[in-house]
Amino acid sequence: MADEELVTERFDAESLVRTAADDVERAAEAALRPRRLDEFVGQRVVRDQLSLVLQAARARGRAPDHVLLSGPPGLGKTTLAMIVAAELGASLRVTSGPAIQHAGDLAAVLSSLEEGEVLFLDEIHRLARPAEELLYVAMEDFRVDVVVGKGAGASAIPLALPPFTVVGATTRAGLLPAPLRDRFGFTGHLDFYATEELERVLVRSAGLLGVPLAGEAAAEIASRSRGTPRIANRLLRRVRDWAEVRGDGTLSLAAAQSALEVYEVDELGLDRLDRAVLSALCTRFGGGPVGLTTLAVAVGEEPETVETVAEPFLVREGLVGRTPRGRVALPAAWEHLELPVPPGPGTLFG
Repeated sequence: MADEELVTERFDAESLVRTAADDVERAAEAALRPRRLDEFVGQRVVRDQLSLVLQAARARGRAPDHVLLSGPPGLGKTTLAMIVAAELGASLRVTSGPAIQHAGDLAAVLSSLEEGEVLFLDEIHRLARPAEELLYVAMEDFRVDVVVGKGAGASAIPLALPPFTVVGATTRAGLLPAPLRDRFGFTGHLDFYATEELERVLVRSAGLLGVPLAGEAAAEIASRSRGTPRIANRLLRRVRDWAEVRGDGTLSLAAAQSALEVYEVDELGLDRLDRAVLSALCTRFGGGPVGLTTLAVAVGEEPETVETVAEPFLVREGLVGRTPRGRVALPAAWEHLELPVPPGPGTLFG
């Protein structure tokens, strides 16, 4: 069977451990999303707190407070927004900050909401400022001021809105202005998952996909998933592809290891770009410090790609450090590349 049959979805090998999701990825995720809070794995604190908020709202027969969910991509913010609507028995309206460029765009969405409906605003920190100010009033007073006319003759007509709930999601909570943040009655921060939690995610997903997953294979995939369910499910589908094409259909430990080797995801979850950054730091620049632009040129990528795609995980894993003088390789980076750690401060603080 041709190797090309191994690829059943559009992707490239370097995207396997990326936390962003395109339309194809979202479609694949939709089939694996939990529908209720008791099906949601991990995030115990946020899950318990959110459960109390929703139960109290149902008991009172009122819309719950607005909900803000923050945290890195791929941890379940969109899934929780869908669960909020499902637990309330309400419909869900979905939009995003970048999609709302003008206050009128938001006013059109708000004025069409029904009582008790849930409005999910993804990447809410990217709302345009005029729309943001309109949202303040809508969230607090359930009112939209519709401006009629232009210039000196313009007038604002208040339009009452039925009670509704905004669920905002952001990967950069620090960019939210305080007035907007304060209008959320509940704020939950999602943290990276432990390996054991990701194993449970994988077992559940394998059951939904109808594929046999060995416990050792689940542990192997989970350990390379960077603490992110989206990545874990993505790797699971790639291992399934390998098992169906080159194996016997069983997702065993050997199948998982072989598949992840094909897709260049190593035992720490690093991919080609991650290893290229580490290799450049250690072998070309002697451990640093080196500027971001210079490092990006060395690996053939844009500085923004290195800073936003590769660097966060490398820093979190203690492989790379950021100093005022530039990026430095920490001892763990040398060890991961199986290189001797050189003496001197260059590998520590630059």
